Amino acid sequence: MLRKMGEAVARVARKVNETVESGSDTLELHLEGNFLHSLPNEVSTLQHLKAIDLSRNQFHDFPEQLTTLPALETINLEENEIVDVPVEKLAAMPALRSINLRFNPLNAEVRVIAPPLIKFDMLMSPEDARASPP
Repeated sequence: MLRKMGEAVARVARKVNETVESGSDTLELHLEGNFLHSLPNEVSTLQHLKAIDLSRNQFHDFPEQLTTLPALETINLEENEIVDVPVEKLAAMPALRSINLRFNPLNAEVRVIAPPLIKFDMLMSPEDARASPP
């Protein structure tokens, strides 16, 4: 398991470094299914990033570096272990159009507070829903 996590971290670090080094014209970052539980700080330098796919990872906390990306339109965090979401910070993101939080054990407060505050699509599973096994 540790070996797999180490390989995943190395893949992610390479992908983020390649993205940062290639300039600011990269529009999408696909990091799904990599056993991630956090993002490297370098992600916050991707000021022109429009979409990020972090589905099927192991995030317990919402990666707040994403809330600093002004061009980000789409966030996919489906099938993680996220309980709480910084709704106010997400609501202040100028370009955000959609966030997928399906199959996360979101707390009831997020489910109640989010809808009136947000101006984008927030996809959530019904309470107690679980992803189907792989």
